[in-house]
Amino acid sequence: MNKDNQPEALRWADAMESDNICLGAAAELRRLHEMNGELLEALKAIMEDMDSDFGTDYDYENARAAIARAEATQ
Repeated sequence: MNKDNQPEALRWADAMESDNICLGAAAELRRLHEMNGELLEALKAIMEDMDSDFGTDYDYENARAAIARAEATQ
């Protein structure tokens, strides 16, 4: 992904790291960006299952695990 199409959180993280300031904040932005992606994928899988009426325990467990990871780091 080039810099122009980069998510805002990752753009800010790169800017912070390039100046060697706020390395902790940059790491947190990257962690939150990754967590948001996990939660979005889990929710998409659940919605697809609900649309098709063939929900799987695997998708629900992935969603529960993503939620648990998010809650554990708040």
